Amino acid sequence: MGFWVTTVVFLLAGVVASLFTLLCCNRGPSTNLFHLTLVTTAVICCWMMYAIVYLAQMKPLINPILSGE
Repeated sequence: MGFWVTTVVFLLAGVVASLFTLLCCNRGPSTNLFHLTLVTTAVICCWMMYAIVYLAQMKPLINPILSGE
């Protein structure tokens, strides 16, 4: 459940950041598109980093070796 809740949080953060960019940085259609692309790319990259780290902990490639001492 934590993965999906955080995914929704990233989605909401992306929508809020996009609306903030459109409202505060209104300088023309091409500049608005550029800013919107930067915000969208940043949110997707942050979410992908979160998803990779979260999912890598579910099935690690290397299992820890416990010593019997």
